[in-house]
Amino acid sequence: MKSKIIEKEKPVVAEQRVFKTEEEWKKILTPEQYHILREKGTERPYTGKYYKTNDKGVYTCAACDAELFTSDMKFDSDCGWPSFDRALEGGKIKYQIDRAYGWERTEIMCANCGSHLGHVFDDGPTVTGKRYCVNSVSLNFYREKKGEAKK
Repeated sequence: MKSKIIEKEKPVVAEQRVFKTEEEWKKILTPEQYHILREKGTERPYTGKYYKTNDKGVYTCAACDAELFTSDMKFDSDCGWPSFDRALEGGKIKYQIDRAYGWERTEIMCANCGSHLGHVFDDGPTVTGKRYCVNSVSLNFYREKKGEAKK
C-alpha cells in the first residue's frame, strides 16, 4: 500500500549530497542526535528545545545544516514536537513509508544527508492539511536578525 501523502504530493527530492559512514556520524553528532537522526529514534514529547519556539528564523538539519523549514511554516499542534505545515520547496525532504509499531505512517528525512527528522501526517489545521511532526534534536534554528530580509 502506498502512502497517501507520498502519492498525492509526488514530491521532487533533491539528490543526496552528504555521504558519511556511521562511524563518521558518531564522531560529529551527540549520542542523542545520533540515535534520532541515524537510528530513527524519537525524543520524548514536550521536551524538545524548539517545541514552543516562536522566534522568526530558519530551521535546518542538525546533521548537515540544510535548510528545511521557516518559522512562518511552524504552528502549535500541541502534539509534543515542533510542527510545520509544509517544507521549503526544492526537494528538501525525502518521504518514506514507515510500518514500525504496527501502523503505517510517512517518515520524513533530510534529502541532503538522509537523516531522520520525524513524520508527516494529513491532519494539519492549515490550508495545506499537513502536519510535519519533527524532533527538535533533528533541527538547528537560526534566528532572523532584526532588519534582515527574509530568505
